Amino acid sequence: MPLAPSFDVAAIDWEKQGGLVAAVVQDAATLRVLMVGWMDRDALARTLDTRRATLFSRTRGRLWTKGESSGNVLDVVDMQLDCDGDTLLVLAHPRGPTCHLERESCFPAAPGDFLAVLDRLVARRAAERPVGSYTTRLFEGGLRRIAQKVGEEGVETALAAVVQDEAALAGEAADLLFHLLVLLHARGMSLDDALDVLRRRHAAG
Repeated sequence: MPLAPSFDVAAIDWEKQGGLVAAVVQDAATLRVLMVGWMDRDALARTLDTRRATLFSRTRGRLWTKGESSGNVLDVVDMQLDCDGDTLLVLAHPRGPTCHLERESCFPAAPGDFLAVLDRLVARRAAERPVGSYTTRLFEGGLRRIAQKVGEEGVETALAAVVQDEAALAGEAADLLFHLLVLLHARGMSLDDALDVLRRRHAAG
């Protein structure tokens, strides 16, 4: 099913940059900027139709779908148009490194939401169960044991807030957040399920 963008395609100003618009690709989960490319009308149409990021190569003079040779495609989930109508924000889920240097982003130090990065890592651990991983041991211990750990970490965090210093509280809070992510994935959920509840509550005022 083609992607329905959250903007009016007719509002794009194609003439300003000679039939092209800049496309800033952002990780939909971590919000990290992954790359910047260009789209013409055909690239946009193909992206909307396939839900895979397709760009226009100015050096090769043709369309190219990101990952067409490497397999590291970008699954597009939304697109937004800027206030001037000449730049697109492309929100996507990357399948593998985006950069041709095998890096996650073409901008090595691009900031992102680390908690979302950690959530993605926990999801991989849940699926792959690598030997020797602490997260693997948690999953193999079962839901009840994970829930118990969350309870223990919650108590330790509360106690640290009352009787320990800021460094101890930060450490216990980090432990609590990590084990909570594991618990969510043990139930087939993710961080975004909890964030969706917060977003709805925030919208409701």
